[in-house]
Amino acid sequence: MKSLPFFCRGEVIRGFGRGSKELGIPTANFPDSVVDNLPPDIGTGIYFGWACVGNGDVYKMVMSIGWNPYYKNTKKSMETHVIHKFKEDFYGEILSVVMVGYIRPETTFDSLEALIAAINNDIEEAKVKLELPEHHKLKDDNFFTSTASSSSVSPTATASTSQTIMNGH
Repeated sequence: MKSLPFFCRGEVIRGFGRGSKELGIPTANFPDSVVDNLPPDIGTGIYFGWACVGNGDVYKMVMSIGWNPYYKNTKKSMETHVIHKFKEDFYGEILSVVMVGYIRPETTFDSLEALIAAINNDIEEAKVKLELPEHHKLKDDNFFTSTASSSSVSPTATASTSQTIMNGH
């Protein structure tokens, strides 16, 4: 995947409402304008990296890109689980992420429990991989301290003033 690391940001929108309620693993969802502008070599699957909400701290994350076969979605999504306990939802905030690496392909599961176990394994794998020096250094990338309008990051496309897609650097 030559496009990794991939940097993007966009407004957090409401998803299907399953992450917190059914899975106990809250996710932040990107709008279609971000999903539709992924490079062709970033396929469906589970990725790991770093995430920042607004101007807050940078945390480890895992992201599912695809159609979530267990739920038989008809719409491709990018769902980010930030590995941090937030006090409240952050719909409407800008989520900045850098996708650093790939964990596994998207797959279906025989049960909700099997899906939850796989997600928890993905989270643990991300925690370990993000401690590697080549991945950990991206936590401090200037992407997280710049804003969507900053000249230090070049947007490749702009959906609106609040939703910017980019892969700067």
